[in-house]
Amino acid sequence: MDRIQKITAGIRDVPDFPKPGIIFKDITPLLADGELFALTLDLLQEEISSYRVDIIAGVESRGFIFGAALADRLKCGFVPIRKPGKLPYQTEREEYALEYGTDAIEIHADAFDRHKNVLLLDDLLATGGTAAAAARLITKVGGNLQAIGFVIELAFLNGRKQLSDFPVFSLIKF
Repeated sequence: MDRIQKITAGIRDVPDFPKPGIIFKDITPLLADGELFALTLDLLQEEISSYRVDIIAGVESRGFIFGAALADRLKCGFVPIRKPGKLPYQTEREEYALEYGTDAIEIHADAFDRHKNVLLLDDLLATGGTAAAAARLITKVGGNLQAIGFVIELAFLNGRKQLSDFPVFSLIKF
């Protein structure tokens, strides 16, 4: 079994979550297995080896898990991108469309200086709305976004189209 197959085997399908008709890709079994989690980080590290990364930004909440762990490996910083009202200092906010309304995310206004090369990391790319908003936030506060990475991509939802201004990678495509 190759490395991607091993990681894929650690992802559980949960039917009808969070609503009927959705098949949720649950990464908690992957996280609970130390070898699979380490293997996932190995593959993410290989994917970004051609980029200059000073800091990793992760989107709440599962992006925190992979982003912070990878930042530790690279000995670089980590910046959280959170839901509104969760960050304690001055923030910038970006709204994005959902199929049933809008949502928003925020980042500290001083998260990057003008010379920080940033990797945006999250667990899953679906429609791309959250990642596109996060990319806009990073550039708005002065980050030099190098690439956007995901563990899982739901390719049939075409979220990559919203991210066409940046290199995008994913380890596993469904």
